[in-house]
Amino acid sequence: MMTRKLPIIAVATAPGKAGVGIVRISGQNLGAITKALFQKQLSPRKTHLVTLRDADGQTVDQLIAIYFAAPASFTGEDVLELQCHGGPQLLELVMKRCLELGKEDELVIAEPGEFTLRAYLNNKIDLAQAEAIADLIDAQSEAAVRGAARSLQGAFSEAINELIEEITQLRILVESTLDFPEEEIEFLESAQARKRLAAVKEKLQSLRNGAEQGKILRDGIQLVLAGAPNVGKSSLLNRLAGEEVAIVTPIAGTTRDRVKESITIEGVPIHIIDTAGLRDTNDLVEAKGIERSWDAIRLADLVIFLTDHNSGEDGLKEQILCELPPKCPVLEVLNKSDLISSDLERTKKSPILISAKTGDGVEALKKKILELVGWNGSQEGAIVARRRHLDCLERASEHIARSEQFAANGNNSLELFAEELFLAQNHLGQMTGKLLPDDLLGKIFSQFCIGK
Repeated sequence: MMTRKLPIIAVATAPGKAGVGIVRISGQNLGAITKALFQKQLSPRKTHLVTLRDADGQTVDQLIAIYFAAPASFTGEDVLELQCHGGPQLLELVMKRCLELGKEDELVIAEPGEFTLRAYLNNKIDLAQAEAIADLIDAQSEAAVRGAARSLQGAFSEAINELIEEITQLRILVESTLDFPEEEIEFLESAQARKRLAAVKEKLQSLRNGAEQGKILRDGIQLVLAGAPNVGKSSLLNRLAGEEVAIVTPIAGTTRDRVKESITIEGVPIHIIDTAGLRDTNDLVEAKGIERSWDAIRLADLVIFLTDHNSGEDGLKEQILCELPPKCPVLEVLNKSDLISSDLERTKKSPILISAKTGDGVEALKKKILELVGWNGSQEGAIVARRRHLDCLERASEHIARSEQFAANGNNSLELFAEELFLAQNHLGQMTGKLLPDDLLGKIFSQFCIGK
């Protein structure tokens, strides 16, 4: 997929019935294919009402065709967009006919993400913008949609490129100083190299903070409800979801498998997993559910450890702590506050006290959830980011911190200072795809949907 220059075709709309379905073709020269399809050439960037016929001359569909001549197209190649009626079988017939008539031009079905990959390879967008397209399609909340749209428009890339440019100018200063070793300290001080480095460090930290918020918007939070049987985990899930998504009975062990539900809190996607009550059991079905509960805990971003005034922990909290991923917080919550009469007993048990039955304390719990996962509550100017972006920013920050140490050492350290700046610059360049291995590039675009 990385190197082929063949024209490609795919259905660009989602599976299923719709009023309109779109078939998209992209290639270096689509003139012959267009003429074979409609017996005429199409004027660029104009709509044309045309009829597509099969090999026997029978009408397949009357559709709207729009031709975009290279390089003024999404992919940077010639693009032909066919807006058909949206029946799945009809779209298959349109695809089949296009492939028949495009056989001599070696028209082939596109791989997942190949249209966007070609846009990237033809410098229509950078890699961060390409990823934002997939994130915009997959967005799980309004805030995520707006964040992905800002990234697609280039806000994220612009911030990265500005930082790269500042590091470049600093590298030029440092490396030119290496030619005049007797003047290096005076020259760097007069050029305020350390001050400029401090400014780079501050901007990089700000970008990291924004990216961390963006990853929360993109991926959401894996929130696991854990605890002993019958402490109200399913009731809390139903309260947070606002509907009866889990069966609730007074019988311990009612929930035998994980129950998943997605909600949003202040625009942040929260993927809640209600687990089977954690206990020793001889029931094979319940034991399997408990095993899956532990699997969910090991992958959680946040675990709510639910207790009530009658439940004994018996070391369960410590057992959960041993299974958690690094940096995963545990929030202990005391349920059934409506059954607790003593204010003293209330305050002794837990800092978070709720009643899943009445809703008392649930709003405070929601705010605590966002606080623990690191959400600062600001959606203004938010961008959507991925784990890959955070890794690049973290590594760049490490190199900037080391360059700061070498800059403070003065003589005999400027070459190392310059090298650390170079490495930081490389990691930032990987975010927009300026310096990225082909195997990683292929992996990124393989996650796109076909037709995009």
